[in-house]
Amino acid sequence: MADSNRNVEHLVEDLAEERPRHPEESASPSKKALPITVEDLEADDEVMALANTANTNLGVLGFTEHGPRHFRLVSRIARNVLRRLGYDERLQELAAIAGYLHDIGNVVSRYDHSLTGALLAREILLRHKVPVEDIAIVMGAIGSHGDDSQRLGEAVHPVSAALILADKSDVHRSRVRNIDPGLFDQHDRVNYASESSFLRVDPEEKTITLELTIDTEISQVMHYFEIFLPRMLMCRRAAEFLGCDFHIDINGVALL
Repeated sequence: MADSNRNVEHLVEDLAEERPRHPEESASPSKKALPITVEDLEADDEVMALANTANTNLGVLGFTEHGPRHFRLVSRIARNVLRRLGYDERLQELAAIAGYLHDIGNVVSRYDHSLTGALLAREILLRHKVPVEDIAIVMGAIGSHGDDSQRLGEAVHPVSAALILADKSDVHRSRVRNIDPGLFDQHDRVNYASESSFLRVDPEEKTITLELTIDTEISQVMHYFEIFLPRMLMCRRAAEFLGCDFHIDINGVALL
Protein backbone atom coordinates (compact mmCIF):
# COMPACT_ATOMS: atom_id res chain seq x y z
CA MET A 1 0.00 0.00 0.00
CA ALA A 2 2.92 2.35 0.63
CA ASP A 3 4.04 1.86 -2.97
CA SER A 4 0.51 2.66 -4.16
CA ASN A 5 0.56 5.85 -2.12
CA ARG A 6 3.81 7.02 -3.75
CA ASN A 7 2.52 6.08 -7.22
CA VAL A 8 -0.66 8.11 -6.72
CA GLU A 9 1.28 11.17 -5.54
CA HIS A 10 3.61 10.99 -8.55
CA LEU A 11 0.71 10.62 -10.98
CA VAL A 12 -1.06 13.65 -9.56
CA GLU A 13 2.10 15.74 -9.64
CA ASP A 14 2.80 14.70 -13.24
CA LEU A 15 -0.63 15.98 -14.32
CA ALA A 16 -0.43 19.22 -12.38
CA GLU A 17 0.00 22.47 -14.25
CA GLU A 18 1.21 25.14 -11.86
CA ARG A 19 -0.38 28.47 -12.59
CA PRO A 20 -1.24 31.18 -10.10
CA ARG A 21 -4.90 31.42 -9.13
CA HIS A 22 -6.55 34.35 -7.40
CA PRO A 23 -9.65 33.28 -5.44
CA GLU A 24 -9.75 36.67 -3.72
CA GLU A 25 -10.79 38.19 -7.07
CA SER A 26 -13.92 36.02 -7.38
CA ALA A 27 -17.13 37.65 -8.61
CA SER A 28 -19.47 39.13 -6.00
CA PRO A 29 -23.10 37.98 -5.71
CA SER A 30 -26.04 40.32 -5.98
CA LYS A 31 -27.21 42.27 -2.95
CA LYS A 32 -30.83 41.75 -3.96
CA ALA A 33 -32.92 39.08 -2.28
CA LEU A 34 -32.52 35.63 -3.80
CA PRO A 35 -36.03 34.77 -5.01
CA ILE A 36 -35.69 30.99 -5.04
CA THR A 37 -34.13 28.10 -3.17
CA VAL A 38 -33.00 24.77 -4.54
CA GLU A 39 -36.31 23.29 -3.37
CA ASP A 40 -38.10 25.45 -5.95
CA LEU A 41 -35.95 23.89 -8.67
CA GLU A 42 -36.71 20.41 -7.41
CA ALA A 43 -40.41 21.19 -7.92
CA ASP A 44 -39.90 22.79 -11.35
CA ASP A 45 -41.47 20.70 -14.13
CA GLU A 46 -39.00 21.87 -16.77
CA VAL A 47 -35.98 21.08 -14.61
CA MET A 48 -37.36 17.66 -13.78
CA ALA A 49 -38.05 16.88 -17.44
CA LEU A 50 -34.54 17.94 -18.44
CA ALA A 51 -33.00 15.96 -15.59
CA ASN A 52 -34.89 12.77 -16.38
CA THR A 53 -34.26 12.96 -20.12
CA ALA A 54 -30.57 13.75 -19.61
CA ASN A 55 -30.27 10.71 -17.38
CA THR A 56 -32.13 8.55 -19.89
CA ASN A 57 -29.90 9.71 -22.73
CA LEU A 58 -26.76 8.80 -20.80
CA GLY A 59 -28.26 5.42 -19.97
CA VAL A 60 -28.65 4.74 -23.68
CA LEU A 61 -24.94 5.50 -24.08
CA GLY A 62 -23.98 3.21 -21.19
CA PHE A 63 -23.05 5.85 -18.61
CA THR A 64 -23.73 5.61 -14.89
CA GLU A 65 -26.70 7.36 -13.27
CA HIS A 66 -26.72 11.15 -13.75
CA GLY A 67 -30.30 11.91 -12.75
CA PRO A 68 -32.28 13.46 -9.88
CA ARG A 69 -30.51 11.32 -7.26
CA HIS A 70 -27.12 12.60 -8.40
CA PHE A 71 -28.49 16.16 -8.68
CA ARG A 72 -29.80 16.15 -5.10
CA LEU A 73 -26.68 14.60 -3.62
CA VAL A 74 -24.28 16.97 -5.38
CA SER A 75 -26.48 19.90 -4.34
CA ARG A 76 -26.35 18.91 -0.68
CA ILE A 77 -22.61 18.23 -0.67
CA ALA A 78 -21.79 21.51 -2.44
CA ARG A 79 -23.83 23.44 0.13
CA ASN A 80 -22.17 21.56 2.98
CA VAL A 81 -18.65 22.29 1.71
CA LEU A 82 -19.25 26.04 1.88
CA ARG A 83 -21.23 25.80 5.12
CA ARG A 84 -18.43 23.94 6.87
CA LEU A 85 -15.88 26.47 5.65
CA GLY A 86 -17.90 29.41 6.94
CA TYR A 87 -19.18 30.95 3.71
CA ASP A 88 -22.39 32.95 3.96
CA GLU A 89 -25.83 31.47 3.36
CA ARG A 90 -26.26 33.12 -0.03
CA LEU A 91 -23.17 31.42 -1.46
CA GLN A 92 -24.28 28.17 0.16
CA GLU A 93 -27.62 28.43 -1.64
CA LEU A 94 -25.96 29.30 -4.95
CA ALA A 95 -23.72 26.24 -4.54
CA ALA A 96 -26.80 24.10 -3.91
CA ILE A 97 -28.51 25.55 -6.99
CA ALA A 98 -25.43 24.99 -9.16
CA GLY A 99 -25.20 21.45 -7.82
CA TYR A 100 -28.79 20.69 -8.70
CA LEU A 101 -28.53 22.07 -12.23
CA HIS A 102 -24.96 21.07 -13.10
CA ASP A 103 -25.69 18.07 -15.33
CA ILE A 104 -28.80 19.17 -17.24
CA GLY A 105 -26.60 19.82 -20.28
CA ASN A 106 -26.51 16.07 -20.82
CA VAL A 107 -29.97 16.45 -22.34
CA VAL A 108 -28.18 18.02 -25.34
CA SER A 109 -25.02 15.90 -25.43
CA ARG A 110 -22.53 14.32 -23.08
CA TYR A 111 -19.78 16.26 -24.78
CA ASP A 112 -19.47 19.87 -23.66
CA HIS A 113 -22.41 19.25 -21.34
CA SER A 114 -21.00 21.74 -18.85
CA LEU A 115 -21.27 24.53 -21.43
CA THR A 116 -24.76 23.67 -22.65
CA GLY A 117 -25.81 23.12 -19.04
CA ALA A 118 -24.68 26.61 -18.08
CA LEU A 119 -26.78 28.11 -20.86
CA LEU A 120 -29.83 26.03 -19.95
CA ALA A 121 -29.42 27.04 -16.31
CA ARG A 122 -29.34 30.70 -17.35
CA GLU A 123 -32.79 30.44 -18.97
CA ILE A 124 -34.24 28.59 -16.00
CA LEU A 125 -32.89 31.07 -13.46
CA LEU A 126 -33.98 34.08 -15.52
CA ARG A 127 -37.49 32.62 -15.53
CA HIS A 128 -37.32 32.51 -11.74
CA LYS A 129 -36.10 36.16 -11.71
CA VAL A 130 -32.75 35.36 -10.09
CA PRO A 131 -30.43 38.42 -10.16
CA VAL A 132 -28.03 38.33 -13.10
CA GLU A 133 -24.97 38.55 -10.82
CA ASP A 134 -26.05 35.32 -9.13
CA ILE A 135 -26.88 33.68 -12.45
CA ALA A 136 -23.38 34.51 -13.66
CA ILE A 137 -21.83 32.76 -10.65
CA VAL A 138 -23.96 29.65 -11.18
CA MET A 139 -23.16 29.63 -14.91
CA GLY A 140 -19.45 29.87 -14.18
CA ALA A 141 -19.67 26.98 -11.73
CA ILE A 142 -21.59 24.71 -14.10
CA GLY A 143 -19.42 25.66 -17.06
CA SER A 144 -16.24 24.87 -15.13
CA HIS A 145 -17.15 21.50 -13.62
CA GLY A 146 -16.67 19.19 -16.61
CA ASP A 147 -13.77 17.02 -17.73
CA ASP A 148 -15.25 15.56 -20.89
CA SER A 149 -13.56 17.55 -23.66
CA GLN A 150 -9.90 16.72 -23.00
CA ARG A 151 -9.68 19.68 -20.62
CA LEU A 152 -9.95 19.70 -16.84
CA GLY A 153 -12.53 22.04 -15.37
CA GLU A 154 -11.08 24.66 -13.04
CA ALA A 155 -12.70 26.51 -10.16
CA VAL A 156 -13.37 30.19 -10.78
CA HIS A 157 -15.33 30.92 -7.59
CA PRO A 158 -15.96 29.29 -4.19
CA VAL A 159 -19.33 28.10 -5.58
CA SER A 160 -17.46 26.57 -8.51
CA ALA A 161 -14.93 24.86 -6.26
CA ALA A 162 -17.66 23.41 -4.06
CA LEU A 163 -19.47 22.03 -7.12
CA ILE A 164 -16.35 20.30 -8.46
CA LEU A 165 -15.67 18.66 -5.11
CA ALA A 166 -19.28 17.57 -4.68
CA ASP A 167 -19.66 16.19 -8.19
CA LYS A 168 -16.42 14.23 -8.27
CA SER A 169 -17.01 12.70 -4.84
CA ASP A 170 -20.16 10.84 -5.92
CA VAL A 171 -18.63 7.43 -6.53
CA HIS A 172 -20.98 4.66 -5.39
CA ARG A 173 -22.45 1.36 -6.50
CA SER A 174 -25.96 2.86 -6.55
CA ARG A 175 -24.96 4.74 -9.71
CA VAL A 176 -24.45 1.52 -11.69
CA ARG A 177 -27.50 0.82 -13.83
CA ASN A 178 -26.89 -2.81 -14.77
CA ILE A 179 -25.48 -4.81 -11.86
CA ASP A 180 -24.48 -7.85 -13.94
CA PRO A 181 -20.67 -7.98 -13.46
CA GLY A 182 -20.31 -9.62 -16.85
CA LEU A 183 -21.55 -6.41 -18.48
CA PHE A 184 -19.45 -3.96 -16.44
CA ASP A 185 -17.11 -1.53 -18.13
CA GLN A 186 -14.26 -0.01 -16.12
CA HIS A 187 -16.38 2.83 -14.72
CA ASP A 188 -19.16 0.42 -13.70
CA ARG A 189 -16.68 -1.86 -11.95
CA VAL A 190 -15.04 0.94 -9.95
CA ASN A 191 -18.37 2.51 -9.00
CA TYR A 192 -19.88 -0.85 -8.03
CA ALA A 193 -16.85 -1.64 -5.88
CA SER A 194 -17.40 1.60 -3.94
CA GLU A 195 -19.51 0.66 -0.93
CA SER A 196 -19.45 4.14 0.60
CA SER A 197 -18.10 7.61 -0.13
CA PHE A 198 -17.99 10.65 2.10
CA LEU A 199 -16.48 14.09 1.59
CA ARG A 200 -15.15 15.23 4.96
CA VAL A 201 -14.49 18.95 5.40
CA ASP A 202 -12.36 19.91 8.40
CA PRO A 203 -12.39 23.72 8.77
CA GLU A 204 -9.86 23.71 11.60
CA GLU A 205 -7.27 21.59 9.79
CA LYS A 206 -8.17 23.17 6.44
CA THR A 207 -8.49 19.77 4.80
CA ILE A 208 -11.05 18.20 2.50
CA THR A 209 -10.85 14.41 2.40
CA LEU A 210 -12.68 11.99 0.13
CA GLU A 211 -13.19 8.85 2.20
CA LEU A 212 -14.00 5.72 0.20
CA THR A 213 -14.67 2.13 1.11
CA ILE A 214 -13.86 -0.09 -1.86
CA ASP A 215 -14.43 -3.84 -2.19
CA THR A 216 -11.05 -4.88 -3.55
CA GLU A 217 -12.43 -8.23 -4.67
CA ILE A 218 -14.44 -6.30 -7.27
CA SER A 219 -11.90 -3.61 -8.20
CA GLN A 220 -8.37 -2.86 -7.06
CA VAL A 221 -7.62 0.51 -5.49
CA MET A 222 -5.27 1.54 -8.28
CA HIS A 223 -8.07 0.95 -10.82
CA TYR A 224 -9.90 3.82 -9.16
CA PHE A 225 -7.01 6.17 -9.84
CA GLU A 226 -6.53 4.92 -13.38
CA ILE A 227 -10.12 5.92 -14.14
CA PHE A 228 -10.58 8.99 -11.96
CA LEU A 229 -7.14 10.57 -11.71
CA PRO A 230 -8.03 13.71 -13.73
CA ARG A 231 -11.05 14.26 -11.50
CA MET A 232 -8.91 13.95 -8.40
CA LEU A 233 -6.59 16.60 -9.76
CA MET A 234 -9.64 18.83 -10.26
CA CYS A 235 -10.59 18.19 -6.64
CA ARG A 236 -7.13 19.07 -5.40
CA ARG A 237 -7.17 22.35 -7.28
CA ALA A 238 -10.71 23.11 -6.10
CA ALA A 239 -9.74 22.45 -2.47
CA GLU A 240 -6.71 24.70 -2.83
CA PHE A 241 -8.98 27.40 -4.24
CA LEU A 242 -10.88 27.18 -0.94
CA GLY A 243 -7.65 27.38 1.05
CA CYS A 244 -7.61 23.67 1.91
CA ASP A 245 -5.50 20.59 1.23
CA PHE A 246 -7.18 17.69 -0.56
CA HIS A 247 -6.73 14.09 0.57
CA ILE A 248 -8.06 10.69 -0.42
CA ASP A 249 -8.57 7.93 2.12
CA ILE A 250 -9.45 4.48 0.79
CA ASN A 251 -10.28 1.65 3.19
CA GLY A 252 -8.73 3.64 6.04
CA VAL A 253 -5.43 4.28 4.27
CA ALA A 254 -4.38 7.78 3.23
CA LEU A 255 -3.35 7.66 -0.45
CA LEU A 256 -3.05 11.35 -1.23
